[in-house]
Amino acid sequence: MGINDPEDDPTVLLVHTDGRLPRLFFQLVPEGKRVKNRVHLDLSATDAAAEVDRLCALGATVQAEREDWITMQDPDGNEFCLMRS
Repeated sequence: MGINDPEDDPTVLLVHTDGRLPRLFFQLVPEGKRVKNRVHLDLSATDAAAEVDRLCALGATVQAEREDWITMQDPDGNEFCLMRS
């Protein structure tokens, strides 16, 4: 399959250290985004401004700013919100 190292694997599974749910599984697929996301993440950060800067440096873009959250997109166009704590 061409996967000889964990860095070669285009999948990521996030699990809590004690096994609690939810588990999040991310998989690279060849198809692009069509319309709406199938999953929408709301993430929080203590320092939203610093987190926006960090995410933008990684390729995300700000789509809209609201009083309580910032709507962003990852480089593939998947939307997520960064909640202001």
